[in-house]
Amino acid sequence: MRHVPPLLTRAAAVGVALVTLSVAAACGSSGGDDSAGGGNASGGGKFDPAKCQGGTLYVLNQKDITHLDPARLYTSGGGNIPSLLFRTLTTRNRAGGAEGAKVVPDLATNTGVASDDAKTWTYTLRGDLKFSDGSKITSKDVKYGIERSFAPELPGGAPYLRDWLSGAADYQGVYKDPAGIKSIETPDDKTIVFHLRKPEGDFPFLATATQFAPVPKAKDTGVKYENKPVSSGPYQVESYQKNKKLVLTRNPHWSRSVDKNRLACPDRVEITSGLDAAVINQRIFTGAGKDANAVTTDTDLGPSELARLGNDPELDKRVAKGHFPFLYYIAFNLKQKPFDDPKIRQAISYAVSRTSVINAVGGTALADPATTFLPAQKSMGYQKYDYFPAGTNGNPAKAKQLLAEAGHPSGLTVPLTYVSDSKDGTGPGAATAVQDALKKAGITVKPQGLETDAFYEQTGDPKKEPGMMLFGWGADWPSGFPFLQPIFDGRQIPPQGNYNLAQYDDPKVNAEFDEIAKITDPAQAAKRYGQLDAQLGKQALTVPLYTTKDLVMYGKNVQNAFVSDWTGKYDVAMLSVK
Repeated sequence: MRHVPPLLTRAAAVGVALVTLSVAAACGSSGGDDSAGGGNASGGGKFDPAKCQGGTLYVLNQKDITHLDPARLYTSGGGNIPSLLFRTLTTRNRAGGAEGAKVVPDLATNTGVASDDAKTWTYTLRGDLKFSDGSKITSKDVKYGIERSFAPELPGGAPYLRDWLSGAADYQGVYKDPAGIKSIETPDDKTIVFHLRKPEGDFPFLATATQFAPVPKAKDTGVKYENKPVSSGPYQVESYQKNKKLVLTRNPHWSRSVDKNRLACPDRVEITSGLDAAVINQRIFTGAGKDANAVTTDTDLGPSELARLGNDPELDKRVAKGHFPFLYYIAFNLKQKPFDDPKIRQAISYAVSRTSVINAVGGTALADPATTFLPAQKSMGYQKYDYFPAGTNGNPAKAKQLLAEAGHPSGLTVPLTYVSDSKDGTGPGAATAVQDALKKAGITVKPQGLETDAFYEQTGDPKKEPGMMLFGWGADWPSGFPFLQPIFDGRQIPPQGNYNLAQYDDPKVNAEFDEIAKITDPAQAAKRYGQLDAQLGKQALTVPLYTTKDLVMYGKNVQNAFVSDWTGKYDVAMLSVK
């Protein structure tokens, strides 16, 4: 998991998540009229996928897509807008709720065949695949697309393959080393085999990333490829003005008979970027003219918009509701006193008022209190626990008792570092709420606000890391692995870019991560991750505060706007317009 600062993550979706139209590995739960297998019927009448084709879908966004090169996109599940252009070996299931957290075949005939304790993964491609230029898609195109993503000229993609593939740590891409990566084999045009240096049961999730999209070598123009990428998805690029507009039209060599995952109802998709969030919401609320066919992939409803919903039932019907698996929490650096003392960490856990924190970031419409590190989603392995019950407003009496037991009967003073330019759970509002709650327990907080870049530079350096921080974390895909391992695996503490803020290193926990990685059944792996989360939670290594809710408006002519437990947003590949 590569963490993106929370302000940016909420604006996009992954992740990890991206400051783009693409959605980094996100999840959410369905809400409103959504069901496990479909969506609403906004625009009048029941949605019929057999009759949904036609019209133009307008996407109104704040941020532009970062790149149109699949090697440079950081997405899982194929992304959102990128999934209209690029197919991958596997993809997310296009369904609402928990069903949408499942991996399904895309270019491949299945989600992969594992062998050698999940160190080898074999995929067989469908035989009827074509690029938008009419040429045949082969396994060699997939291999080439992956290998070019290693080129230093094409930065930005998910980093997992460099670590996971055997012998790929120092590979510099096809432009410097055309021989490619030996651990990726293509014995024929339909077969591709991956040899990993260690077991990775989550490989089918990784195979949804856009680095697994095929790229025809003959059409590769290096850093200029994104100016005219060759599509394998239902749409192709008609025109693109950076930071302004991207227009997509149908790929003539795509059909639903060769792609069971995407409905691709509209004939045309126009994405406009650079808009203000308030303007986006107002235009979709009003729905005048073309805006009746409008959606957004990067703008949630805020408190001011939510205030309007209860007074207008018709608006209520046009809100997609989901839960991106993103947790805000207090992180402790166990290498610094007094946070090396578990009683101090427990005292802070008891003292916190989650209600105050949630109110500071917009209220219960936008957040749910959390007492576990894993978000409350089945695919993540969630197991309910609350080892340090603080109630809704904190338990200062219990906190004072623990402080006294730890040798601080008169209280103590602790630092709290946060992002000064953030409005979410890492920002000043949340910091003040934590400060006020801890004060009632005799804990004086000395706040330190840092701008975003300075915050992540300091917290990511184990030698400079503060003692107590407000932090946020999201999953690159809906599994316990990308949520837990970067935070609690003691082998995941690099000199820079560290997210194991506790600097926690328990050989038994590290070994458990390795054992779970051998499991290829997502349900079995989820159960083990849930058990591990419950075990870790007893040590008060963090104080979970809240998980996010996502509420997004869509135009009155838009249909089938369901939300899955992968993206936390409606899927543009499944939307239709009148």
